[in-house]
Amino acid sequence: MSRKNRFMVVDDELIVRESLAAWLEQEGAVVDRAESGEQALDFMQENFYDILFVDIKMPGMGGFGLLERAKKSFPTTVVVIITAYGTVDHAVQAMKLGANDFLVKPFEPEGLGIMVAKLMEHKRLLEETQYLRDEVTRCWGGPDEIIGQSKPMLELFDTIKEVAPSESSILILGETGTGKELIARAIHAHSKRMGGPFVPINCGAIPESLMESEIFGHEKGSFTGAVRPKKGLIEVAENGTLFLDEVGEITPKMQVDLLRVLQDKLFYRVGGVEPIRADFRLISATHRDLPHEVAQGTFRQDFFYRINVITLRVPPLRDRREDVPLLVTRCLQRFARETNRDVDSINDEAMKILVEYDWPGNVRELENVVERAVVTSKRRIVTPEAFAYLTGQDICAGAGFSPRSLEQVEIEHIRRVLEEEEWNISRTAKVLEVDRTTLHKKIRKYGLNR
Repeated sequence: MSRKNRFMVVDDELIVRESLAAWLEQEGAVVDRAESGEQALDFMQENFYDILFVDIKMPGMGGFGLLERAKKSFPTTVVVIITAYGTVDHAVQAMKLGANDFLVKPFEPEGLGIMVAKLMEHKRLLEETQYLRDEVTRCWGGPDEIIGQSKPMLELFDTIKEVAPSESSILILGETGTGKELIARAIHAHSKRMGGPFVPINCGAIPESLMESEIFGHEKGSFTGAVRPKKGLIEVAENGTLFLDEVGEITPKMQVDLLRVLQDKLFYRVGGVEPIRADFRLISATHRDLPHEVAQGTFRQDFFYRINVITLRVPPLRDRREDVPLLVTRCLQRFARETNRDVDSINDEAMKILVEYDWPGNVRELENVVERAVVTSKRRIVTPEAFAYLTGQDICAGAGFSPRSLEQVEIEHIRRVLEEEEWNISRTAKVLEVDRTTLHKKIRKYGLNR
């Protein structure tokens, strides 16, 4: 037993409290004593306990009341119910409330030691599971992974945290490339279903003839080529989240079929006769104007209301230009690592071009632009030349620079190369094809400073 383990014995009987605590202390644990559930809760506000030993019958709150409160506020704390009356009813009730074990007085030291060792291993596994869940949340697009510090994005982050714990269907609206699936993953990662699967379906990419089989599955022999039964994606999403991307692309018939599943929580595989219970949360997304299509009669109103209990709007990148430098920096680091390129920064003029660009393709387009710059760059610093194709304009004009004379052109060219080469005189001189002395003279003449 580790000396870092901290236990608490909660019992109104002094002799029981002290004898159990003394044994645990002999084994190396730090042990606190409480004579009531209320006192135990006060202690728990101050200290973290690995195991609580809780007597059932106590004045006031009682052992079961303390068990419920402890499990609600400190879910990884292990609770052992102790009693002099080891009835089956007591044991069943304790386990239903979340007790981890049941200890009958008087205690046998050998059995107690085995129990404590087993419970500490159980606690370690609980903490490991929680850690892995946190890691999944971090890696699968929690709000911390969605980059943005603009007002629209901060408001969106707050909304995600508010709506994620509910079971309501969510419709995410936004232009193509704004990151709607990332938002959906963040909602899933912060929901009660985070331990279940996240199953995305791109409704616009699946042929109409295959859509029904893909979503509902099929039985063997239900159609030509159905040589074996297959689970549909609704079954794959059991206990998790089903994400219908581009939901505006699905056919009216499929809208009816999905509406029935959302209402009845039951569905049939293609060719199947046995109903299958559906247990998933639905998140949908589209770049289309569905309210307008409902008004035009081209999208079912009842299905729209069913998938649109909560609406989130992802702002286009042109409405959050202050986020562009953050996104560019993150993308540059990522693509440099993935492509093993020695590119680690972008100069101010190049960044200015990216901030002022209109980004019709949103974040997805920006990622592609930065990846291309990283792959094609011959220097460590990305310069405006990498983005000349974006505007089709003269680089200097696009960067807000309009040299008027030959000398001005020379000054700007030397300064740009110096920055690209991190003011390394030897490398700069080599790029400019002059000797170091000449370069030093130019720097002094034009008053260039780092």
